[in-house]
Amino acid sequence: MLFKTKLLLPVVAGALLFQACNKKDEFQTSANGLKYKIYELDDKGEYQAKGKVADADTSGARMGQIIAFHMTLKNAEDSVLVDTRTQKPAFPAMLPIVEPSMKGGLEEALMMLSDGDSAVFKINADSLFAHTYKQPLPPFIKQGSDLTYFVKVDRVMNREEAEAYQQKVMEDMQQQEHAEMLQNLKTDSAMVAQLKTDSTIIQNYVKEQKLTNVQKSPLGVYYTVTQAGQGPQAAAGDLVSVHYKLSNLNGKQLETSEGNDPFKFPLGRGQVIPGWDDAIAQLNEGSKATLLIPSPLAYGAREQGPDMPANSILRFDIELVDVEKQ
Repeated sequence: MLFKTKLLLPVVAGALLFQACNKKDEFQTSANGLKYKIYELDDKGEYQAKGKVADADTSGARMGQIIAFHMTLKNAEDSVLVDTRTQKPAFPAMLPIVEPSMKGGLEEALMMLSDGDSAVFKINADSLFAHTYKQPLPPFIKQGSDLTYFVKVDRVMNREEAEAYQQKVMEDMQQQEHAEMLQNLKTDSAMVAQLKTDSTIIQNYVKEQKLTNVQKSPLGVYYTVTQAGQGPQAAAGDLVSVHYKLSNLNGKQLETSEGNDPFKFPLGRGQVIPGWDDAIAQLNEGSKATLLIPSPLAYGAREQGPDMPANSILRFDIELVDVEKQ
């Protein structure tokens, strides 16, 4: 399901610094009792306080649109309850604009905002939890107090735009996690030690299986090309199609693409295990190869079922069917 609207607490965002300081830079109050400060970007790219929003103002998000935003939520003691910029995974909240659940509530607040706006809202906690979250007031929030939302809008979109936006956000997040994992391969002592242990096991396996022409990829995947391809070499950003058979080192087949279309994905974007991104970039279109992937370049210490315990070394017999240059 694309959007979650029942409780916003798990998806809220980062503290904002507002530099606009003029006579408009004070809390305004809507007819429904919502306290707000809204800051717009001027022609110079600087934030300026908007001041009072007229009831007839229709420049903000409208019913049926989806708003993507980062936000920090604080209680009356100024303690940060949730922050979308620091939570894991750190991605913007995305909410559809729907009929307000209460007067002076979060829906009304979001409908005041447009692309790029920043804002601070104060909303009564008792009413918010009773009408919007439909949950009892938690013990860390005082009865009768306000919750303060610090909001920075990224985009206001229709549903089609929002689906494309969310896909892009997820891809960016995967790339960031991929980059962090690659850095850990060099700096995390446990991962470095596991990589060394797995390398020894793989070298012994190569001898036992009498595999020939085995090479090592830059990150440490052992691979042998069993059929050389004549097409272009795969590179980061290319859309590649791969047939594969996955086995453990005991020879048990765990998964295969046989009977289905090849698995298609953008190479080097963190959408597959790092060992695939690294090893497939060494191959040409049409190649067949055996990949022996150390556990830190696969699923690491995460168990993937009884046949794939933590720190499993994986064997993939693959065919690089197609390379679409991007």
